Amino acid sequence: MSLSFSFYNNLEEKEWDKFVLEKSINGTFLQTRKFINYHAANKFKDASVCVRKGNELVATILACETTEDGLKTFFAHKGTTFGGITVSKIVYSASMIDELTNGLIDFLKQNGFEKIFIKIVPNIYQKSNSELIDYFLVKNNFYCYNELNYYLNLNNYRQDILSCFTANKRRDYKYSLKNDLQFKELTTKEEIKEYYNVLTKNLEKLGATAVHTYEDLLDLKFNRFNNEIEFYGVFLNNKIIAGSMLFYFNNNIVHTQYLSSLEEYLNIFPMDFLIYNLIKVSLEKNKEIFSFGICTENRGRYLNLGLSRFKEGFGTEFCINRSYEKLLK
Repeated sequence: MSLSFSFYNNLEEKEWDKFVLEKSINGTFLQTRKFINYHAANKFKDASVCVRKGNELVATILACETTEDGLKTFFAHKGTTFGGITVSKIVYSASMIDELTNGLIDFLKQNGFEKIFIKIVPNIYQKSNSELIDYFLVKNNFYCYNELNYYLNLNNYRQDILSCFTANKRRDYKYSLKNDLQFKELTTKEEIKEYYNVLTKNLEKLGATAVHTYEDLLDLKFNRFNNEIEFYGVFLNNKIIAGSMLFYFNNNIVHTQYLSSLEEYLNIFPMDFLIYNLIKVSLEKNKEIFSFGICTENRGRYLNLGLSRFKEGFGTEFCINRSYEKLLK
């Protein structure tokens, strides 16, 4: 075997992040240590793996150890949207990816893991295609879960944003303009707190809670990714009634996180007003893809048709977010 496997240690942090951001074909800042370390040190038991060819780092798998169905599970990763197997061009060939996937399975078995769950980086976020990884995971009898991801191809919106909306969405946006709504970036901690209050109220009615705390959002924005994360809000009479967090990726993608609005104002369509203006901001920043995220739950088994219809009204296209699971017993 030409590849060696080892668990990550903190001395490798700078090397890891440089590899993910500068040398890998499918890494984003969501797979960096800088991102994952915003979580409290004891929240996850780290099980991340470094793969080397000689002394050179050629692949990383951001992961934690957890228990699922009573089994010791290698999960890549519960603390980020997707973990995946991040690889360099050096090992991107059929023979090397075959060796990598088989080697990872053997390494985890040797270390007592009984189950693997891997969330692959979706194609739209990758610098270049990495579907060899998907092929060899399936070849090694991983079960595939498919989540449906919604996004906009912003090249279609450059001349006229509204022309890409459905007739109903154009009507709703035009109605929102009659209500003296204001759109602006949220730049202070106090403004972000007001937005977070909207978010928590929005999630409460769905019986859910935010994955991130208010303090998490401040840490991510002001201490870690000031250029990659922004917040925007819609105001009525100086009161925030809707908002979103945006993630900017270096391959011309912007992703909406935590789109939220106060239920009592839905009749004046603040979400339609918000999304129109988020698209406008993304175009001004010369982004090419506007990602809405998934409309599926329970690892893709359930599709929220109401949310799907809402997003489709803005002219969405679709891609698949893939996760893979394998029992090692």
